[in-house]
Amino acid sequence: MEYRKFGRTGFKVSPLCMGTMQFGWSLNEADSHRILSATFDAGINFFDTADIYSKWVDGNPGGVSETYIGNWLKQNKIPRDQVVLATKVRGEMGKGPNDEGLSRGHIMNAVEASLRRLQTDYLDLYQSHWTDDSTPIEETMQAFDDLVRQGKVRYVGASNYAAWELMQALWTSDKLNLVRYDSLQPHYNLIYRDEFERELRDVCKAYEIAVIPYSPLAGGFLTGKYRRNEPLPESRRAEGRKRAMTEKNFSLLYEIESIGLRHKASISQVALAWMLSDSVITSPIIGATSIEQLQENLGALDVHLMDDEIATLNKLTAWKTDED
Repeated sequence: MEYRKFGRTGFKVSPLCMGTMQFGWSLNEADSHRILSATFDAGINFFDTADIYSKWVDGNPGGVSETYIGNWLKQNKIPRDQVVLATKVRGEMGKGPNDEGLSRGHIMNAVEASLRRLQTDYLDLYQSHWTDDSTPIEETMQAFDDLVRQGKVRYVGASNYAAWELMQALWTSDKLNLVRYDSLQPHYNLIYRDEFERELRDVCKAYEIAVIPYSPLAGGFLTGKYRRNEPLPESRRAEGRKRAMTEKNFSLLYEIESIGLRHKASISQVALAWMLSDSVITSPIIGATSIEQLQENLGALDVHLMDDEIATLNKLTAWKTDED
């Protein structure tokens, strides 16, 4: 396993990160532990979660994914310094007026709750899940700075930030001599490129910000599980893929499959290999629900696309027009 530098820092993470949104949603605790163990045994040291996972499931109060990970660490006696734990703060974790957001009060309460659930005394990466317009960015970054100085957090990052919001945070940290965001978690994949590439990519490159994209397989569309003229499976996730069902995207799947045949690789492996070929990308976040799916995703690390293949995929998914 070749580990990658985490942005401008000296920290090292695996080239794939295991996302855990599925824990407590489509996976029970025992199966989640099996996925975590297989991931760790394969050399993946980077695990991403959030305090709200998976609060949208009936009967799930949030914090379930963190709890599963904490139990796995304890039960398997995993050396804490051998795993990189990343979680997020921002979402609603209670009914009180201060049970959500990026205020100092909520951040300080939320980090203690996450530490308890994860059964650890520090987080490697603590991330703003999305922005909070009701809280000054100075207050948010000061709270993060205090957590780093207290040793409860090693690095801080942002998720779902626009370029101007990320720059505002960077400027604030620089002006006030506070800890800064060293990572960005954007929504990014072959069929959803413009949000990240329009401005965020240049910011991350210029400021040496680690990029850990979520949904690199477009919620399963870039696995080939959805096909032209075939009915969608009856599931909440499948319903969410309807917008991807275009002739352009189905033509893309055909080309990816053709490239995959030359490399003896699956559609998902080619889609991940395309992302991994970009030096700005640090570690795409995968989300396996089975050992077989995990092994397939890991296989992307052995797929090295040719320049002309990358160019073909870029052309087929280009979002820029002559006016851009």
